[in-house]
Amino acid sequence: MKNNWLLVSLYVGCSLAWPGYSQNDDPELMKINGKSIKRSEFEYIYNKNNQQQIDNKSLDEYVTLFKNYKLKVAEAEANGIDTTKAFINELAGYRTQLAQPYLVDSRVDDRLAHEAYDRLKENVEVSHILFKVSPGASSEEREKVYQKAFSVLERIRKGEDFTKLAKQYSEDPSVVNNGGYLGYITGFMTVYPFETAAYNTPVGSVSEPVLTSFGYHLIKVSNRRPDRGEVLTSHIMIMVPANSSNETKKEKELKAKEIYQEVIQGGDFAKIAKEKSEDKASGQRGGELPWFGTGRIVKEYEDAAFALKNKGDISEPVLSPYGWHIIKLLDRRSIKSFEDMKPNIMRRISQDERGNQGQKALIEKLKVDYRYALNTVEKVKLEQFAKTMFPADSLFIATVKNNQASLFSLAGNDYPVSGFADYMKKMRRGNASIDAITYLNDKLNAYIDSQILKYEDSQLENKYADFRNLMNEYRDGMLLFEISNREVWDKAAKDEDGLAKYFKENKKAYAWDKPHYKGYAVSCIDKDVAKAVKKRMKSLPADSVVFYINKEFNNDSVTSVKIVKGLYVQGDNNIVDKLIFKDKNAAIDEKLPVIFVSGKKLKKMPECFTDVRGQVTADYQNYLEKLWVDNLNRKYPVEIHEDVLKTVNKH
Repeated sequence: MKNNWLLVSLYVGCSLAWPGYSQNDDPELMKINGKSIKRSEFEYIYNKNNQQQIDNKSLDEYVTLFKNYKLKVAEAEANGIDTTKAFINELAGYRTQLAQPYLVDSRVDDRLAHEAYDRLKENVEVSHILFKVSPGASSEEREKVYQKAFSVLERIRKGEDFTKLAKQYSEDPSVVNNGGYLGYITGFMTVYPFETAAYNTPVGSVSEPVLTSFGYHLIKVSNRRPDRGEVLTSHIMIMVPANSSNETKKEKELKAKEIYQEVIQGGDFAKIAKEKSEDKASGQRGGELPWFGTGRIVKEYEDAAFALKNKGDISEPVLSPYGWHIIKLLDRRSIKSFEDMKPNIMRRISQDERGNQGQKALIEKLKVDYRYALNTVEKVKLEQFAKTMFPADSLFIATVKNNQASLFSLAGNDYPVSGFADYMKKMRRGNASIDAITYLNDKLNAYIDSQILKYEDSQLENKYADFRNLMNEYRDGMLLFEISNREVWDKAAKDEDGLAKYFKENKKAYAWDKPHYKGYAVSCIDKDVAKAVKKRMKSLPADSVVFYINKEFNNDSVTSVKIVKGLYVQGDNNIVDKLIFKDKNAAIDEKLPVIFVSGKKLKKMPECFTDVRGQVTADYQNYLEKLWVDNLNRKYPVEIHEDVLKTVNKH
C-alpha cells in the first residue's frame, strides 16, 4: 500500500495544540452507516482545510464534502480493506511515528535545547582527575571509589596542588602528558554529566565528585570566555615524526621557515600547499581544512588560527605535536541563531545521555497520574534470587516465570512477576563482571518504564482529541486512496471501451480552436534515405514505426534519419509547421535536409479519444466519481444532526 493517499485526503498535516474534549462536550454530529462521527472530528478537518486552502468552503459546502468522504470510507470498510495485513501494518507504522511526540515531555526537551545552546555560546577551561568505576560495579564498589575521590578533593581544598594530585591519582592515561589539563571545552564536547558539572562550577573552584560512564571526576574550572565561533583555514604542513632526532627537527623547522618566506613574498598559498604540504589530503584542496571551533583541533593550531584577525592573514610557522603549520585565515563566523541550530542540537541531544530525559520526565509524571505502586515484597524476593542466580540466566527466569503475584500496579491494573520473566527472556547477559543486583534493578526499571509507556501509548486516542483525529485522518486517507483507486482512478485508466464511449458521447466538448496535425514528422540525410524510410514505414506495425526506423537507419556514429510521432499544433514542430501549416520561415536541420510527413490534418476536433487521452481520462474519472457517490448516498444511511451542526466552532 502506497502513501499517495496523503494527496487525496481532505487535509494534510497535524497540530498538537488542538483542544481535548470530554464525551459530554463532544456530541455526535452525524452517523454514516451506523458509525458515529463526533463534532470534534468534523471541526478538526473543517478548520484545518480552511487554514490550508485559498478557496475556503462554507460550512454547508463542507458538510457535503465530508459526508461523501465518509461514505467512501464506509465502502472501503465494507470491502474489508481495513482488515488486510498490508493496511494494518502500514497504519501501525504511521501510528508509531505519530505517537512519538506524545511519549516525551516536550518541555524538558525544549529546556535541554536552550541549555545546550547557552553552553555553546561559552567556553570553559577545565582540568580533571579521573577515578575509574568498572562497568556494572555494585553500589558498594561505587561508594568506595567515591570516598577515594572525596578524600583527594579535601586535600585540594586544604591547598594541595591540583596538577600534582592529578599526576598521582588520575586514571586518565593522558595525565602523563597534560597533568589533567583538558583546555577549553564547549557544549557536546564531553559526556553530559561532566559538561554540566563544568558549567555549574565557579571559576577557581573544584567540583564535587561527578559520576560519568568513565567513573568519578574532580573538575577544576580555571576560566570562562565567550565562544570564539568557527574559522575556516588552509595550511601548509611539514610533518615532524614523534621520534625524530634533533637534527631532523631542525631540518623540518628550517623547511617550514623557507616556505613561510616564499608565501609572504607573494607566493600563491594554494599552489604552494598543493606542491609542498605534507598533509596530502588538504594539499589537494589548496591546504583548506573544514570549519572548526573550540576543542575541535590541536590546541596549538586552534590558538594560532583564532589569533589571525583578518581574512587572508597568514601565521608564522606554528609547531603542534604533529609538525609545523603555516596557517592562512580564509573566513570566520560566529555561532548561529538558536532557531538555525535547533535541529542539529536536538539530533545531538538524542545521541547522548540527554536523549531520554524527556521520556524519563514523562514517566515520572505518569507514575503519579496512573497511581503507580511497586510491590516491594516481590522486588526483595527477586533480589534474593539474584544473589544465587544471575537474572539473565535461564534458571532465574524458570524460577519466576510462573509467579502471578503483582510486581507493580498501574491505573488499577496489576502487572505480574511473570511478565518481567518474559521480558528477561529477551535480555542478554552482556558484561560478565556486572553486579547481579545492579543488573536486576537496571532491567526491572527498564521493564517498568516500558510498560508505563506502553499503557500511555494505548491511551493516546482517549486522552488527546488531536491524536485521535490525526489517526482517523491517516486511517481514512489510506482507505480513501485504496477504494478510490479501485472504483474510479485505476478503473477509468484501464477501461478502453468506457473511455471510447464517453468520448463519443461528449465529442463536442473536445473541439479545438486550432487545427492539429496527427502523425509522423521525418527528416533524412538525403532523398534515397527518405525514399527507403517511406517504403519501410508502410510495412511496419503502427506502434513500432519509430523504434524500427531508428534501429535500421541509424547507428552510434551516423544519424541518417530523425522521426517523431505526435499530435501537433503550429509552433510545436518545424517540419510540421513547414509542410502542414505552410510556414516558410520554419528552420530545418541542415544535416537532415530532406523532410516529409505521414499523417493527417485534423481541423476541428480529435479523431478518437487517444488523441486527448489525458483530458478524456480525467473527465471520465469525474463522471465515474459522480455515479459512485450517488450510489453510495443511496446505499448507506446518513443522519446529520442539524442542531449540533449549528454549534460548530461556536461552543
